[in-house]
Amino acid sequence: MVSPVNPQAEGFVVPVRIAAICGMALAVVACSRGGAPPSDRIWDAKAAASYLDQRMEWWSTWKGAARDHGTFCLSCHTAVPYALARPALRATLAEPAAAAPERQLTDDVRRRVRLWGEASPLYADRNGAEGRGTEAVLSALMLAWGDARSKRLSADTIAAFDHMWAEQHASGDSVGAWSWANSDLSPWEDSDAQYYGAALAALAVGIAPESYQSRPQVQAPLQLLLNYLVREYPAQSLHNRLILLWAGTKLPGLLDADQRQSLIAQVLGVENRDGGWSLSTLVRKSGKGNTLLTDPDSDGYATGLVTLVLEQAAMPVAAPEVKRSLTWLARNQQGHSGSWILGQEGSWVARSLNKWRNPWSNVGRFMSDAATAYAVLALTEPSQAEPGASLRAQGSATSRSNTASNWESRREIVATTDIIGK
Repeated sequence: MVSPVNPQAEGFVVPVRIAAICGMALAVVACSRGGAPPSDRIWDAKAAASYLDQRMEWWSTWKGAARDHGTFCLSCHTAVPYALARPALRATLAEPAAAAPERQLTDDVRRRVRLWGEASPLYADRNGAEGRGTEAVLSALMLAWGDARSKRLSADTIAAFDHMWAEQHASGDSVGAWSWANSDLSPWEDSDAQYYGAALAALAVGIAPESYQSRPQVQAPLQLLLNYLVREYPAQSLHNRLILLWAGTKLPGLLDADQRQSLIAQVLGVENRDGGWSLSTLVRKSGKGNTLLTDPDSDGYATGLVTLVLEQAAMPVAAPEVKRSLTWLARNQQGHSGSWILGQEGSWVARSLNKWRNPWSNVGRFMSDAATAYAVLALTEPSQAEPGASLRAQGSATSRSNTASNWESRREIVATTDIIGK
């Protein structure tokens, strides 16, 4: 295993790029892996699943995540992305049942839904409104996501939606939205994140099976939500607009054709030359805290999210960029011919823009938890993939003999990058 260099000295934000270091890194990687790096058109689904499972296990037992009644926090950085991505890996790896951490998370969400009147809010804000609003939306999303795979709407999911609508603002400037966690932490918990949460609520409604979005009893609150999302859209960051575009692939009436085309053009306009995206180009600083750190390099969270949303939006103009970004994701999984030399873990890297965190600490991995989940979602998304593309993950039951041929058709040429980055 390659030992990482400690970047804490001198206010490190992005890796130093020096030709000599690049050459050393290439040599070290080749030696540590016993020869030439593997194909950059293959990603390791089994390693990704192992990383996500380990991180979910740690989060569920970490004292900082503990909540009452033996439950834990439904975090935007670890728990929610895990709930969305892990079922896709289960299908890719032909696993017979959900992994233990996946079952534990689902049980935790259901338990908190059933204990809604008894459990304390997720976050200790002054009146509990932020905690209640955030939890109501995230619970509905995670349960609806699971139900979408089974095509059956469970009683717990219906209850979660009932809680969500009960917490929706019925008046005031934010009518149609929810009180949302605001710890001045971008991109999920700052003053801009209220819109992010509302867009996730729309996604939850859109994916819920059994035509939930058409039920008479949800039409009035749903219209309030749609009105809020349309009304506040012009003031949003690219990150929030992307979440809305994602929701709009499941729920009609959120964006018109011109808005979709304009948004996609903006997103493509900030793509890096290596085929990825940087979170710095998608977010902006809001609130009273310090300015955000700037990292122009492509990262796993921004690239995974953009690629997933562009795949689902299925706009032909974005097809070449989607193929380039899928290549970037396949190349940049840690320990698998990736450009982040941190060992053999199967994760994708992203860093906090709020403040420097040790990327090898548990807290420092929060952004990489989300990055790995969204990279997985993008790489397993079938909407724009060629036939058989779901077999491109190394480690799946059918990929061992077919991976090379499946990836041969994806050998588009991308901009040359060194081992450290663009």
